[in-house]
Amino acid sequence: MQKQTIAILDYGMGNLHSVASALHLVAPDADVRLVQHPSECEGADRLIVPGVGAMRDCMAGFENAGFAPLLRDALEAGLPVLGICVGMQILMHHSEENGGVDCLNIFPQPVLHFGELPGPDGHNLKVPHMGWNRVQQHQAHPLWQGIEDGSRFYFVHSYYVPAEGNPNACGTTGYGVQLAAAVADKNLFACQFHPEKSGDAGLQLLRNFVNWQP
Repeated sequence: MQKQTIAILDYGMGNLHSVASALHLVAPDADVRLVQHPSECEGADRLIVPGVGAMRDCMAGFENAGFAPLLRDALEAGLPVLGICVGMQILMHHSEENGGVDCLNIFPQPVLHFGELPGPDGHNLKVPHMGWNRVQQHQAHPLWQGIEDGSRFYFVHSYYVPAEGNPNACGTTGYGVQLAAAVADKNLFACQFHPEKSGDAGLQLLRNFVNWQP
């Protein structure tokens, strides 16, 4: 595997070290960097946008770090980009979280709260949605290579991107509603689940990302 540089954007939100550790497993020769400033991304071959926490804080941290123009430039230049969890949600148009937060509007979809949704036992589903769900691959994508359709991935989230009428949804799952487990467009792939916590399937997705040539 050709040595390459993978930049993980550190804007104060996210379990960055678990992502970095998983990348070291699948790409031991790669230069994996935790970066806090756009200048540290110079020469990077790939970008990862993680995220855990409240949307307002995530967007403020992302903007204050100067990562918004960096991300747009990377997408325009054709660099492979992977978003994870809230790192997927900030790519959307608007989130209901924190009373309503404008996001980066790279994808036109909203981010909605689960609210009170009935479960199969008649009781409302617990929020946050936390645990393993099977993901249906609705569109072929290089990041699904070697991953069986319906494989289980690990989710932790209270807000979701709807799957219905979403042309960018390349993977879906259900938790009271059908939600986008993954979205993709050109050199951008983002997932609501945590591949770094999803066992062999998650590691395979990260391996695919490292080898992806959009």
